[in-house]
Amino acid sequence: MHQVHSFAAGAWVPPGSGARSISSAITGDVIAEAGNDRLDVQSMRAYSRDTGGPALRAMTFHDRARMLKALALHLREHRQVLYDLSFDTGATQSDHLIDIDGGIGTMLVFASKGRREMPDSRVYLDGAPEQLGRAGQFFGQHICTPLQGVAVHINAFNFPVWGMLEKVAPTLLAGVPAIVKPATATSYVTEACVRLMIESGLLPDGALQLVSGGIGDLLDHLDCQDVVTFTGSAHTARTLRSNANLLDNAVRFTAEQDSLNASVLGPDATPGTPEFDLFVKEVQREMTAKAGQKCTAIRRIMVPEAHVDAVIDAINARLAKTTVGDPRDEATRMGALVSNTQKNDVLEKAAQIETEAERVFGNPDDFAMSDSKGAFVPPMLFHCADPDTAQAVHDVEAFGPVSTVMPYRDVAHAAALLNRGKGSLVASVITHDSDVAREITMASAAFHGRLYFNNRDSMAEATGHGAPLPHMVHGGPGRAGGGEELGGIRAVKHYMQRTAIQGSPDILTAIGQRWVPGAAEASDKPHPFTRPFGDLVLGDTFNSPSREVTLDDIETFAHFTGDTFYAHMDDAAAKANPFFPGRVAHGYLLLSFAAGLFVQPDPGPVLANTGLDNLRFMKPVEAGDSIKVRLTVKAKTPRNDEYGEVRWHVTLTNQDDEAVAEYELLTMNAY
Repeated sequence: MHQVHSFAAGAWVPPGSGARSISSAITGDVIAEAGNDRLDVQSMRAYSRDTGGPALRAMTFHDRARMLKALALHLREHRQVLYDLSFDTGATQSDHLIDIDGGIGTMLVFASKGRREMPDSRVYLDGAPEQLGRAGQFFGQHICTPLQGVAVHINAFNFPVWGMLEKVAPTLLAGVPAIVKPATATSYVTEACVRLMIESGLLPDGALQLVSGGIGDLLDHLDCQDVVTFTGSAHTARTLRSNANLLDNAVRFTAEQDSLNASVLGPDATPGTPEFDLFVKEVQREMTAKAGQKCTAIRRIMVPEAHVDAVIDAINARLAKTTVGDPRDEATRMGALVSNTQKNDVLEKAAQIETEAERVFGNPDDFAMSDSKGAFVPPMLFHCADPDTAQAVHDVEAFGPVSTVMPYRDVAHAAALLNRGKGSLVASVITHDSDVAREITMASAAFHGRLYFNNRDSMAEATGHGAPLPHMVHGGPGRAGGGEELGGIRAVKHYMQRTAIQGSPDILTAIGQRWVPGAAEASDKPHPFTRPFGDLVLGDTFNSPSREVTLDDIETFAHFTGDTFYAHMDDAAAKANPFFPGRVAHGYLLLSFAAGLFVQPDPGPVLANTGLDNLRFMKPVEAGDSIKVRLTVKAKTPRNDEYGEVRWHVTLTNQDDEAVAEYELLTMNAY
């Protein structure tokens, strides 16, 4: 009997009063117990807020990103123990790749995005500064800082690793500690993963805690600095969401819940086309992966009326080749549901669907594992001939390998059927017709968190209907919970407070660690290109001498580059243009001259020019005008132990000190 522990206030706590037994999905035998009614959840919250929070907030975003990467690599090195345990959840080896490897991969994506898209500081700048005063001495800036509470993650049974890591990764990257409460049925896998993370020594004390069992009255003690996330049924989400304390204190609550996701076969995807075959393959995969226990699985299958029989025959042929059995057997293609309780629920929901639809594949009373004591069911496909009058097929989710084929008349009808789900996590459309994709997007995007289009052009790279990616938001409106997870740095912001900061350029520069125009400059130091990364300070400025732009310069540049646009070559035509006084210099000529004015030519710390951002030309330059350059250190971002990125604010002005161009230059500078 495996004793599933909690990890509370720095100590492992065994099951106690109120412990529940956990059965193997394969055999039905009791293999573990979890839960302890005497767990001091209030002390856990205090430990997170008083110990874990300060430790995480003392780290920069880059520090936390490096920590996430190290944790992910540690889990990858020890993932076999998670594989071995996960078989008893009913999952096959290919299912492990979705849950365990998918969770580790998600952590690595957030680690990478944290280093590349967030600053090496403790304040995240949300957008550009807003000039609020006419003279440029009063600015506004939106910033994000970590909430000073704890994130309570209440997770579902189907993904005991990915379900935890996809929430923990952005939480820790934001600088907020987490208390994880997995579903009891698969908590022994989550516990093993948490043990690996704690034993790695990579996490600060209090950064991660685990509740194996019930959370007691924890929700009654949260406040505006805390966050609650939930994955599971709509009924449980409603119960949690309506907690009086959460409502009274406006505690952030995100739910990812029931969803009757659908897939549409485009009218152009006739039998024999690559799209038709792709559609059938995707439906079969989504019905059987994790035994259909995926929040993104395809529950409704929408097909042109003329192709219903062909689709049913093709799906049935693939399902017939799907071996159901012991997930430890390499020949097995679909394992068991998580428990016999879940099996009974799926069979009950399938019976409700069968009141409106004909079962065309899968007999739960007669299949290979009918006599097993485990939680096995066959894939079950239904056909609903009249989806317009049906209710159950659009309302009842059998959380297992169950899906229903239904016909549609035209694209507008298909979109209307999609929307009958009243909000879902994802809908897929298999079509090679861009007009079909646009029509469905305009009609149904408001009802879905994600629209997945695939066809012969993208199928080799597409990740699949049911694969939430850390780069893209995961969630959906209405029945799907109205929440949002993942989506890159968007997910990190869920655990931070956005605040509008207003003040002088110097104040904003000090807070955001990014130079704001109008803030103090230092131009009395050696040329900044001669100084290593570590010696550069925000506001360090180089002012160049002037250079006159001649007509010969303009013509030479035009003929050398081939850019003989009339505004540079024909004075009368240029004057007829409302933007030019006559012949003017090329914008890129000005950039080239600017580089010549500020570059220090000798070998030094500047290793490479990697690009420029936010270029704009503000005033034309005529022959006879002069230009000069102001180059200021705007931001610094370490990249590795050898070099870092310097972002320079570059302004070109003319002989009257009027700005003619502005941009941000990026260089890699050695330490």
